[in-house]
Amino acid sequence: MSENRNNDNFAQARQRMVNLDLRGRDITDENLLRVMAEIPREEFVPLSYHSQAYSDGPLPIGMGQTISQPYIVALMTQALKLDTDCEVLEIGTGSGYQTAVLSRLAKKVYTIERFGELSTSAQAVLGRLGFVNIEFFIGDGSRGWPGKMQFDRIIITAAVPKMPESILGQLKIGGFYVAPIGAGGVQSLVVGQKKPVGSAETFICDVRFVKLVGQFAFEE
Repeated sequence: MSENRNNDNFAQARQRMVNLDLRGRDITDENLLRVMAEIPREEFVPLSYHSQAYSDGPLPIGMGQTISQPYIVALMTQALKLDTDCEVLEIGTGSGYQTAVLSRLAKKVYTIERFGELSTSAQAVLGRLGFVNIEFFIGDGSRGWPGKMQFDRIIITAAVPKMPESILGQLKIGGFYVAPIGAGGVQSLVVGQKKPVGSAETFICDVRFVKLVGQFAFEE
């Protein structure tokens, strides 16, 4: 009985999140709203934070990392203009929640996480919930996906001082990327489209993300 009541409470909180924090602001992609109304965010946060799973703010997930607030997850995803033919590179698996959202909207997600403990936890949760179109890699995300892969979309879920060429080089011409860029405590969330020469960026809003540590990002 108690478990059913908890599930009902989470379902109500999830719908409130969608109606007030997402649809109530500038999230208009109906497929994205549907997906975020279905995915149980409480599964991706530590048990001690379950009561805050649907509050519109970031939460700690260990290793000095956070799960982004639902609105920012939705905003970044919407900016990618995903379709079911897209193969997406995600830099920063974290809890796996953003990965789950991408997975439901794209053909396949390739996700990199620096911390093995976080990747292992995310893989367990995503596997338990039935997400199958995801490949995982543990390593330096600033270097991009190992090998010569090319992606339709790229999302970076940690701050970078600038868009790493190592990552941009793996984006197909015409593809979109979204990333928080800046070396200070506040970064500029931008969406860019890769052109035959260079890329065109559009500012979305100011954000605060933990830093991406790696060879082509921030030092340890």
